[in-house]
Amino acid sequence: MIPVLLADDENLVRTAMAAMLDLETDIDVIADVESGEDLIAIWRRRVDRGESAAVAVIDLQMPGIDGIDTAIELLAITPKAGIVIVTSHGRPGYLKRALTAGVRGFLPKTISSATLAEVIHTIAAGGRHVDPQLAAEAISTSDTVLTGREADVLEYAIDGASIDEIAVRAHLSTGTTRNYLSAAMGKLGASNRYEAALKARRFGWI
Repeated sequence: MIPVLLADDENLVRTAMAAMLDLETDIDVIADVESGEDLIAIWRRRVDRGESAAVAVIDLQMPGIDGIDTAIELLAITPKAGIVIVTSHGRPGYLKRALTAGVRGFLPKTISSATLAEVIHTIAAGGRHVDPQLAAEAISTSDTVLTGREADVLEYAIDGASIDEIAVRAHLSTGTTRNYLSAAMGKLGASNRYEAALKARRFGWI
């Protein structure tokens, strides 16, 4: 059996994913949690008890530490950990950051449960799997000057959302959102957040 740990702050998505994976005869979802912090705590306890290696399936964007920072923590505990990032925000910058960190799977949330199960088998066997379309976009896109969070707030700004709306959607405080927007505007030489978002979209960074 392949032990699997899930982390996703969207309860419906997480529980549905767990239920579908549990239908596989050789996959055992041993925990599903809503934050990276909770996943790291469970992972540490398993390692301390000497339990078998597990595969972690982690949502990219969660309140608190994001999926890639969670992966970095898990890899610090278990350097050869099998980690899959799933996301509805498959920007090239995120993919490059994940692969640099040592993540071996990167998938869009639009994949089928059968594909996710296949990828889990691949990762558990020591392999890797990156969604082909995301990989092609990453290769063709120049390196971004934006951090992940700066890209997040600009993506939410492109439809004209207010700072308060952006903060809610990005799971950030209003003040932190302003800081990220200001930093992104400075890096892009833009006079306002909408102009910065358009520039970032043109470069393929959001």
